[in-house]
Amino acid sequence: MAWVATHHVDLLLEPERGCLRDFFELPRPSRALLTRMVMRSGDLFRADKLNYPELGSPEAEAMDKLVNGGWLDTDPLLTLDELFRLFTLAELRPAFAPVLVQAGHGKNLPKARMREVLQDTFEGPLTLAAWLGQGVAPVVRVRHMELFNRIRLMFFGNLRQSWSDFVLVELGHHRYEPVEFTPEARAFSHRSEVDTYLAMHHCRENLDAGMPAAEVWAEVPPASDNAWLSSRRDRLLLELGRQAERQTEREIALQALAASGHREARLKQLRLLERMKRFKEAWAIATEWQSDELSDAEFQGLARILKRLAVKVGQPAPPVPQAPDIREFVLALPQTGGSVEAVVRDNLSTPEAPVFYVENTLINGLFGLLCWHIIFKAIPGAFFHPFHTGPADLVREDFVSRRQAGFEECFTALQNGEYRERILATYAAKQGISNPFVIWPALNEELLGLALDCIPATDLQVLFERLLLNIREHRSGFPDLVRFYPENPEDKPRYEMIEVKGPGDRLQDHQIRWLHFFAHQGIASGVCYLRWQDSGATL
Repeated sequence: MAWVATHHVDLLLEPERGCLRDFFELPRPSRALLTRMVMRSGDLFRADKLNYPELGSPEAEAMDKLVNGGWLDTDPLLTLDELFRLFTLAELRPAFAPVLVQAGHGKNLPKARMREVLQDTFEGPLTLAAWLGQGVAPVVRVRHMELFNRIRLMFFGNLRQSWSDFVLVELGHHRYEPVEFTPEARAFSHRSEVDTYLAMHHCRENLDAGMPAAEVWAEVPPASDNAWLSSRRDRLLLELGRQAERQTEREIALQALAASGHREARLKQLRLLERMKRFKEAWAIATEWQSDELSDAEFQGLARILKRLAVKVGQPAPPVPQAPDIREFVLALPQTGGSVEAVVRDNLSTPEAPVFYVENTLINGLFGLLCWHIIFKAIPGAFFHPFHTGPADLVREDFVSRRQAGFEECFTALQNGEYRERILATYAAKQGISNPFVIWPALNEELLGLALDCIPATDLQVLFERLLLNIREHRSGFPDLVRFYPENPEDKPRYEMIEVKGPGDRLQDHQIRWLHFFAHQGIASGVCYLRWQDSGATL
């Protein structure tokens, strides 16, 4: 709250600024009690359930100060659902037994059934005394909860992170890279941007609650000039399109998907047009889109759609490049109870050619260690507060272009040989600090040393370049295992990437795309199909 009062005061109305001033003037026990309540779920609390001996004074005394300061409503209106969340069945039965009997029901109904019956009798909210009579422990409602949520949003730049992040940092469970903050680095420049975010968050909550997509569509705020807000709006429209299609609101689904700039939206729009048999319209969009720069997933999905549409509209299908062969081999091993990856790793590993289970952690980790200072470069719109695991624009289209010179400098280190020292120094200096590419438990000095010894810098560069083409898509799909051949001469492969598939499992599209990429680049790779001996399992 102090951060927002310092960095975002111009985005607050005068009554909100007054609340902030009043908060800091509260006695410490009262401020601590209010903090406890704000951090908990919901805004309603039973006074007899607030037990915080660490406050240093009685809860009732701290609460009196909050009541006198206008922070708590001591006689809130409660809906039936709120009442049933706050009180136990034993506490509710005496109050509602006469109503249940009068309605022809037994007075010992289970709680869920009792609520169903009473919903037809009680429609609006009532005070606690009206519900349960006098003598019941009071219930209070925290006022200004919308302001607390607005402050949390302005601090974190999202509503996904919670106040508990502070606690996790204090306990040492999370560590974050320190980043310099400038006035230009704020999450929001205008109050209207905060309002837009909150409106989109409300839309998403309504979607998740099952509200008809047509009603949510009417509430979606217009596009914003704020790039990262536009990115959030694109994701909202993608989900709205999915929901509308599930609810058979196909025209709304098409409108939402067409308005979304999310990478997945165009393919979903084309597939929906196919299902609606609007083949010519789909063909026109698909052929125009074909000329754009596409990610591997978009190219693969579009090629499949164009092949199907060509038949429907009587046009020749565009030629598809021939995919390279993927090397495959089979292992038949006794079943040990371990994962298929661990079984294959242990079978293939030798002192001369050790094998490690790495999946998506090794290449991503090497990239994160080499480019650490670029990932955490303080540029506008990237970092809003001290609790970022990575930049807010990490998966946006302009992530690389805004840092182009920095990434080129990292690739220069690959070319002149400085990369090894830089990666090892970063590994030693940044241990345990959150990074979106580095999974610390998966990296150790032995694995790191072998990777730097055996993976040529030229291979690292092409792998990192592909990763940067589409971080959201390309951070996953790497093979499960890596086998090193440290004794091989320089003119022979010194490492190999191996995907493992157990009985009945098959390659996913994003895994196939990486394997094709390895083949194009001459990087040794393959797929191991495991089957259990004497189990009768087939591939």
